Amino acid sequence: MSYRKDHQFSLSKAGYTEHLGIDLDKISKDELNQLWLETVQNGMHGLCFSIYEDGQSPGDVISKEQVKRRMQIIRPYTQWVRSFSCIEGNEHVPVVAKELGIKTLVGAWLGSDMDLNKKEIDGLIKLAKEGYVDIAAVGNEVMYRGDLTEEQLLEYIHTVKEAIPEITVGYVDAYYEFSHRPKITEACDVILSNCYPYWEGCPIEYSLNHMQQMYGQAQDAAQGKKVIITETGWPSQGEGLKGARPSAENAMKYFIDTQAWCQKNSIEVFYFSSFDEAWKIGDEGDVGAYWGLWDKDGVLKF
Repeated sequence: MSYRKDHQFSLSKAGYTEHLGIDLDKISKDELNQLWLETVQNGMHGLCFSIYEDGQSPGDVISKEQVKRRMQIIRPYTQWVRSFSCIEGNEHVPVVAKELGIKTLVGAWLGSDMDLNKKEIDGLIKLAKEGYVDIAAVGNEVMYRGDLTEEQLLEYIHTVKEAIPEITVGYVDAYYEFSHRPKITEACDVILSNCYPYWEGCPIEYSLNHMQQMYGQAQDAAQGKKVIITETGWPSQGEGLKGARPSAENAMKYFIDTQAWCQKNSIEVFYFSSFDEAWKIGDEGDVGAYWGLWDKDGVLKF
């Protein structure tokens, strides 16, 4: 199975519309499963890479062999992978991706620990200079979490841009942060926007339209710069949030809708995520473990 750029989605039977996506009332469960599988097999622009297996979490050092084992599972389905850190084995992700012919969006994870931040930035620069980075992401949702000041983040961004001027450099955050922080937006070569209707409690039937509005707000803030959706997804199990309900059906619908809309409109998206990861329960509640297209054992879910 390989990526087929010119493949046309079989959406006519599903009552697909540009802003509401497929109509679950017009498609059977079997048809939905088949359409989801067809969409996965058609291939994606990008996937967020889930590095941790059961019993592992950030702080554990991950081997290159494990990264390669998991990367080979997703290799036939994606053109790009996104990594989130440059230490503790995460530095293997772009190396393995390049070995397998996959492009890379490589992130340095920034937080309140300045010593770790230096290791991350040094690691990102090193990987870029060695040819493993297509796009560099300096931090992920740092402003959203409040881990650094705007001035501190800008200093990291400028440091990376000066060290690797030939590489496209951006910063990842929630879509609205780029409207609120024009200095950061100006410093970025590309706007890397996370768009999650689920985390805003949006019911599944309105989720595609809401995601389109999120992307539009990031586009307005970008003022002509390229915008990439660096994360979006829907959990397949767990407790809901307001009107947003996790389920297999909703996860399949959201994935199909997102891929169809992005392909039609030439929007680059990194879907979150490749595999289920149990450690995320601690940060997000029970839904945290169920964002993958593949389960925790590397089996395609639906």
